[in-house]
Amino acid sequence: MTQEGRSCPLAYRYDPADLCRQVSESSADVLYVIGGLYGNILALDEIERMARAEEREGRHVQLVFNGDFNWFNASDELFRAVNERVFGHTVILGNVEYELANPSPGAGCGCAYPEFVDQGVVARSNRIIERLQRVAAAHPDIRMQLADLPRYHCLMFGGLKILVLHADPESLAGWGLAHEAFAEGNEVRLAEWFNTTGADAMVCTHTCLPVLWSGLVANQARLVVNNGSAGMGNLHRDPRGLIARISSYGPSVEAVSTLERRGLHFSLVPVAFDREAWLGRFDALWPSGSDAEASYRSRLLNGTSLAPGDVLFPSGF
Repeated sequence: MTQEGRSCPLAYRYDPADLCRQVSESSADVLYVIGGLYGNILALDEIERMARAEEREGRHVQLVFNGDFNWFNASDELFRAVNERVFGHTVILGNVEYELANPSPGAGCGCAYPEFVDQGVVARSNRIIERLQRVAAAHPDIRMQLADLPRYHCLMFGGLKILVLHADPESLAGWGLAHEAFAEGNEVRLAEWFNTTGADAMVCTHTCLPVLWSGLVANQARLVVNNGSAGMGNLHRDPRGLIARISSYGPSVEAVSTLERRGLHFSLVPVAFDREAWLGRFDALWPSGSDAEASYRSRLLNGTSLAPGDVLFPSGF
């Protein structure tokens, strides 16, 4: 029997051919795609400040949250504050939000962790979602809004078809666009997904480590951007979050990495939130010995083992 936290519920699955059947038009000048906020309201403060700074320069910014904006916000006040602010923007589900709105028997956290993820991480994530589900139970209005969210969103922006996902084109919790998948070589599946969806770019999150990939599919340049996490550090000794920024205008802050296609800049842009203020709130909710402290506090302090160059995966086929 598949263990909780490693299984992928049937309700998470979808057909890649359906993902871009409906395409919306964006009139924005800049897209911020924000995955893995994880309840970090200080990161949300900074992202909104960044957007306001762009607005002052005459650029309209559309914020798109592609799931897992809840996780560490295990208090009534923080849970409501994060969700109410996120709902004011374009939003799709992550597995965390799905399990808050419609808990799946046997799914645990709904992360569908692969075998390379330590079982201790899996068990702790299952207990974190259980605690967050107890908080969410006191907010039925928010749960109803979460239940109504779509699982993906396809939009035309700057002449390109941008497919915004939580995970990969087959599942809300798939790991096919994870850093580890690119490192092992996933060109065949990528080609199939791009050919089936017709997308020019896929923008995702879920798997916690950032990726910026470019390649050729059917002689067309395609891209994948996985921002890793907006609410936690992503690079070595760098506690800043990352978001995906897409625009014909270059980023006003130095990006970790950028690719340009047909006049659009696809960038991984840092979110320099107030780490000390966030750690104070985190530690109050998740003190020493708690599940989130054991799994995530070191990353909040020090980031990951990745260097900036490790996020790039150039390839052609």
